Amino acid sequence: MGGTPEWLVREDAGQAVLLALYLRQVLGIRHPDELPPLRNVPSAPPAESAEGDVLARQWRGFWEMTVEPQAHPSPVPLDLVDGFETLLALPAEGADELRAAVAPFAADAVAYARAAHARYRRDVGSGSGTAYRAYASAIAEHERLVGRRAHSFELNVQVLPLAQRGVWWIGTLTIAVTDGLRGDIAAFDAAIHPIIAELA
Repeated sequence: MGGTPEWLVREDAGQAVLLALYLRQVLGIRHPDELPPLRNVPSAPPAESAEGDVLARQWRGFWEMTVEPQAHPSPVPLDLVDGFETLLALPAEGADELRAAVAPFAADAVAYARAAHARYRRDVGSGSGTAYRAYASAIAEHERLVGRRAHSFELNVQVLPLAQRGVWWIGTLTIAVTDGLRGDIAAFDAAIHPIIAELA
């Protein structure tokens, strides 16, 4: 009661998110339409069939659980999928087609997710100080512009090796940011400001 507003920004290149996007691409799934493809990943043509629709629907459920698991809990227990280590768990019921379709891509998908995550950790550094300063300065600038303290908010940021520079909402509290944009301090500050303004 009466405390100062608080904000929390979590930044990562989540291996499960990277894995999900790798599978999206190799299966030819378009959702989310606005999100560009990953770099250096083969793209299958979109599956225009009833089977493709089933795969897309099952992948979409998996994507929502992966990006924001608390907002999209599975109605049934989850089972780890063989070959994906701990990075892929699908509902025990209702995901049989997706489980079968992703099986041939296990080794390559896991390797890609691990390498991209490691690259992010190397580029950003293992400490969170750099990430914190990037958001703190944007929030301070927002507060200066609006003449008040920022409202309390949470934001999850996934820094991803996407083929096109930009920022996209991928969940209620989650955005995707291209790694190249994240590494460009001035451009990132300009891109994150509208997001902060929307939340704070």
